[in-house]
Amino acid sequence: MTKWWMVRAGDNNELIPIWLRQQIVSIGWPDLDNPKHVTTKEQLLEKADLVYAEEKPQTRSSWVSQVWRFSHDIEIGDRIISYSKEKREYIVGSVVEDYFYDDSNENPYPNSLKVKWETNKITRDSLSQAAKNSLGSVLTVFRVDQWGSEIEKLLNNPITTIASDDLEENDETIIIEDLKSKAHLMIEDKVDKLDPWQMQDLVAGLLQAMKYNVKISPKGPDGGVDILAYKDAFGFEQPIIKVQVKHRKSTTGSPEVQQLLGANPLKANCIFVSTGGFTSQAITVAKQNGVKLIDLEELVQLIIEWYELMPNDTRALLPLQKMYVPE
Repeated sequence: MTKWWMVRAGDNNELIPIWLRQQIVSIGWPDLDNPKHVTTKEQLLEKADLVYAEEKPQTRSSWVSQVWRFSHDIEIGDRIISYSKEKREYIVGSVVEDYFYDDSNENPYPNSLKVKWETNKITRDSLSQAAKNSLGSVLTVFRVDQWGSEIEKLLNNPITTIASDDLEENDETIIIEDLKSKAHLMIEDKVDKLDPWQMQDLVAGLLQAMKYNVKISPKGPDGGVDILAYKDAFGFEQPIIKVQVKHRKSTTGSPEVQQLLGANPLKANCIFVSTGGFTSQAITVAKQNGVKLIDLEELVQLIIEWYELMPNDTRALLPLQKMYVPE
């Protein structure tokens, strides 16, 4: 029976382009060295106790379990799925060669497998809510076998879930982080369903929570500025901030960042919010000119941080309920 595995693409989701270009999948923990050099999982755990002594025992155990699973349990023919935050889509592939350890150039993700990636992708919006919740786990490697046939058959509308033994260490820290990650993704989905005008109002409400006065541009041509934010009631006091909001799937390019820079008032600080993310050229132009870029993930993080101070009409756009978890 073919096994299905979800593998996360690095700490900051930076590995997707590398994986697709090199036709591989890889995970980290290089301090453990090559896991094939030991014969048992217990020996690998002894190594982890030495190199990760500052971490909790349950955390060390969980890390070892994931490295062992990746290096010993994944086989040729198994299927791999991973998530691209930037494009909000899942990539799917098949393992075509046995595990290998790539320590060239001090690679921070040396545990590797050769994978033939499919050309078709799975958009996050096509998933059921159950699938979205399940794939939000913070674990790096986990099984999704029970939904493999659905993903294989459809690839455009899969339903997936986490195997029950993936939280095998019952680590409270991992469970709590898992809940936080799933909640964050659920909020992203809710924000993504807002229309462009609601998104503009949401960003304005976020700035109001930060104690800024705001002026929202009316519908129609805005000259490159959707929101003006300022500290005093008349808009004289610095800093004055001009904000452009793009709510769409596609990335924002450098010409749009340049347009914001050239819009009045010229001396204002600039914030560009784009739920579709930004091209590398846009990021370069922003860094050169001091423009703050905010993608969907960072926007949701700011919303979580400032939500209770937002105006009631803004919170009505995105109703959230506070949940308490043990520290």
